[in-house]
Amino acid sequence: MEYTKFLSTNALSRKSSWITQLRRYMIDPSPDLLWLAGGHPDSSLFPFTETTITLKNGQEIHLDPKLMATSLQYGPVEGNTELLKHLSELTQKLHSPPLWSQTQQLVTVGGQDGMAKTFVMLVNSGDYVIVPEPCYAGIFSELTALNPHYLSVEEDEEGMRADLLRSTLEQWKEEVGETHSEKRLKFMYTNPSGSNPSGTNMSEKRRREIYAIACEYDFLILEDDPYYFLQFQEDLPPSFLSLDTEGRVLRFDSFSKTVSAGLRVGYVTGPKVLVEKISQHIMATVMGGSSLSQVLVNELFHKWGMEGFLQHVKEVRDMYRRRRDIALSAAEKHLTGLCEWHEPRGGMFLWLKAPKIKDVQAMLFERGVAKNILLVPGNGFTTRPELPCQYMRASYSTLTPEQMEKAFKILAEVIREEIQLQNDKQTTKDC
Repeated sequence: MEYTKFLSTNALSRKSSWITQLRRYMIDPSPDLLWLAGGHPDSSLFPFTETTITLKNGQEIHLDPKLMATSLQYGPVEGNTELLKHLSELTQKLHSPPLWSQTQQLVTVGGQDGMAKTFVMLVNSGDYVIVPEPCYAGIFSELTALNPHYLSVEEDEEGMRADLLRSTLEQWKEEVGETHSEKRLKFMYTNPSGSNPSGTNMSEKRRREIYAIACEYDFLILEDDPYYFLQFQEDLPPSFLSLDTEGRVLRFDSFSKTVSAGLRVGYVTGPKVLVEKISQHIMATVMGGSSLSQVLVNELFHKWGMEGFLQHVKEVRDMYRRRRDIALSAAEKHLTGLCEWHEPRGGMFLWLKAPKIKDVQAMLFERGVAKNILLVPGNGFTTRPELPCQYMRASYSTLTPEQMEKAFKILAEVIREEIQLQNDKQTTKDC
């Protein structure tokens, strides 16, 4: 595939720095190489020499002085070489990408950093991008600053509706596709597994339908999948990466939900041309992710092996599924008749609609916080956050059963109070 048509002016003008080219010689260097090329600090002056980290199962990860020196030094911009081998093995095992020989991987500072740099790589002002409704709020800060036109497509219990995606694109092509030919339809953003905020899981049939539409209308798919391992079903649907026969998918993974959020280790998988452009941007900003964090994740793979890691994420999934069930039980008890919801198929969130409330934002931030509960109003998960919204997001990821019970009991009280306030205002207005 020819990717130049998707690249922004920013990406087309960005070139690899000399430093990037020099740092590639750091990968498996000759022991006889006399390094005069870069401003690497002398690791003998670092105040940290070695450490031992104890895992929950009692196993230990030991960073000896040599490994500690490596973890505190600059590393390849693409990421720790040994960690990339583990990520390659994991990706091939889970997704079997059809175009693997044309695929590259890159470690990022968490998943969102990779996405933000991808937005800059792809979007010129006025370009068109497709997002689900509702959509993960974290993408809007960077993406909206690039001034795209949003084509939002509603979800159902299986995620973005393929029929609405097609009708939206047909209307777009009829109304603006010809008159704005200099502005391209660039990509679709999707959070397909345990979606944030809706908790939907996109079925295999839906994914195949949407991928076919992407091929027909010639746009990329940005597959943001941090909740991949938190899908509450045994047979996982194929990822978009696993369906990608044309090189249209950039996939974003993260260890934040399964290993540690604070380590800030994510990775991008996709066509070499596009991943290389992201790499150039990383070199111009953070110069690469934390070497120490990457070494720790790599050593975890060494200690556990691939099967040990997969057993760990299974335990993580099972725990969040139990918490989901507790949240549903508390919602059924306290919110029936006040809210509507679908059972989350994955992730960490319950997406609630309060149909009797015109806009939940003031209710949550004023009366809710005053009663010591905090939920996220749904306005921020839309392309029009200034409009009233009846939805709110409740996370069940950290509360105990007792806390969840208490929280939803208070939420019910707050909703009833808000309904009464609305009724009182309407009565006053009618008088």
